[in-house]
Amino acid sequence: MDINCLVFNNFETLDLFGPVEVFGKIEECCIRYFSLHGGKIKNKDNVQIITEKINQIKKYDILIIPGGKGARILVNDNEFIQNLKIIAEKMLWCLTICTGSALLAKTGLLDGFEATSNKIAFEWVKTNGENVKWKYKARWVVDKKYYTSSGISAGIDMSLGFVCDHFGGEKAKEIAKRMEYKWNNNKDNDIFAMET
Repeated sequence: MDINCLVFNNFETLDLFGPVEVFGKIEECCIRYFSLHGGKIKNKDNVQIITEKINQIKKYDILIIPGGKGARILVNDNEFIQNLKIIAEKMLWCLTICTGSALLAKTGLLDGFEATSNKIAFEWVKTNGENVKWKYKARWVVDKKYYTSSGISAGIDMSLGFVCDHFGGEKAKEIAKRMEYKWNNNKDNDIFAMET
């Protein structure tokens, strides 16, 4: 099973590497990194990744889309959004973390679906998908092939949720234990969501 991580300059570090930590513990998973044009991608934490071009994706199993400051620029990049739409339509599963849901929403693919995002940036994210059924209080949301999570560390919870759904609850618990991570396994309750 290929885990295709779509990254861009100024992605949020834990948005990407939290899920990578989870999926990296599953033998069946092969993790690869892609960007629009390939080459070196870096962020403000000085994390650098060498990526392949987006059109070099060969297996359309899982797409991971992190968020971060760079997402605020890319929502207005038509080339990026069109390429994202093309590959996301082909994927069996699309997982977004934090403001990565704004990028997917901008493609129109989340229209009519339930989704969530980072609570600090929630109002901005909503402007990029006015026909999405946004759920403010959710830690993560599953709607058909789309998994969307709240901010940053929520991507770990969602990824463990995905593992639970597709590989079994015991596997998810085993991974969380190996990570010495306390899994927030209630997807409907984000402790960072203030009462509305």
